[in-house]
Amino acid sequence: MSDAVVFDADAAIAAAQEQTGFTSLGDEFSREGLAMLLATYDAHIRDQGGRERCYQRVVYQIATRLKLENAFATIDGWQEQEIVAPIFVTGLPRSGTSALLNLLEVAPENRSPLQWEVQFPDPWPGSAPGDKDPRYDYLAKALEESRNSEFAKIHFVDADTPEECVLLHAYAFHGVQLGFEIMLEPYRSWLLGQDLTPLYAFQKKVMQLLNWRNPGQQWLLKAPAHMLGIESIIDVFPDARFVWCHRDPQKVIPSINSLNKVVLDMYLGEYSHIDMAEMGQAVMEWYAMSLERGLASRAALPPEMFIDCSQQEFVDDNMALVQKVYDSFEIPLPGESRAAMQAHVDNNPKGKHGRHEYRLEDYGLSESMIADRFAFYTKDTRWPISG
Repeated sequence: MSDAVVFDADAAIAAAQEQTGFTSLGDEFSREGLAMLLATYDAHIRDQGGRERCYQRVVYQIATRLKLENAFATIDGWQEQEIVAPIFVTGLPRSGTSALLNLLEVAPENRSPLQWEVQFPDPWPGSAPGDKDPRYDYLAKALEESRNSEFAKIHFVDADTPEECVLLHAYAFHGVQLGFEIMLEPYRSWLLGQDLTPLYAFQKKVMQLLNWRNPGQQWLLKAPAHMLGIESIIDVFPDARFVWCHRDPQKVIPSINSLNKVVLDMYLGEYSHIDMAEMGQAVMEWYAMSLERGLASRAALPPEMFIDCSQQEFVDDNMALVQKVYDSFEIPLPGESRAAMQAHVDNNPKGKHGRHEYRLEDYGLSESMIADRFAFYTKDTRWPISG
């Protein structure tokens, strides 16, 4: 590791180009977003190990983008892949979005980006559709070795876990990245001022490439970040449908702050100079604002495009919620799919992967602060907020 890490966009791009041998970053690549991200790291990460980790992650992202653009230019057939009526699962984080996606995805007809695919979205050189990616076993082993981590207690993953599409957005340098960057300046303000349509256009191309590699029938996408992108999603996927998960913000905000801290611990090294009370309030404000924007965008769209559910509804009877999703969108539910999902429920009881403890006061927040900021949401009787 070098003595000093310089967050320079041109140097990072050059390093990735040298590593891959490719030069094109594509039309949807945000050079400005890369610069803002690096400026944010430079301003807030003082620990040399943390700076090195974040810089190398950026180089990896750029290298992956270069390989994706080469795949787009050289692989035949991905352009013909149709993504029909995708379902976007969104809502506040920690509201059951991951649990619902994990359950729905086990049905043979359903298709989500998997953890190994968002880590390695570029097809292995010379591979054909259906071939096993030689990087898969490496990732599976690494994830298995991280089973006892605090992150795994909050958000369990293995190589075949359905994953948030924001991990694909990272390759566009136009999304929420690891989650803590959007709580810091200047990346936060920059992203909030962006048109997200190019981001979703890029996501669609990656989905087509993934579908070429391993075909699916019904695409399912999940991320709280989609609340900010409803209008752009409709621009790119005019036939999209949405499942909106709801939960009491008093449960959501401390939990997402706890997850955010775990990610900081993983990447930043020593960061005592960052005021966790300020960041806690930034986290609360980000998700309150995202929810406000998303609900406002939703109000202008046909109501039949949306299904609402609560986290408690999933806990009480997850298979009833599955039936509700299928019925509402007029999708047949084959017996084979129902059986696969029921087996998943039986094998994954709540708390199976451990519990992570957290305290609201650790993040400079109080119940009254959360109640005041989310009153627009909790006092609106249209939303099934519970649990």
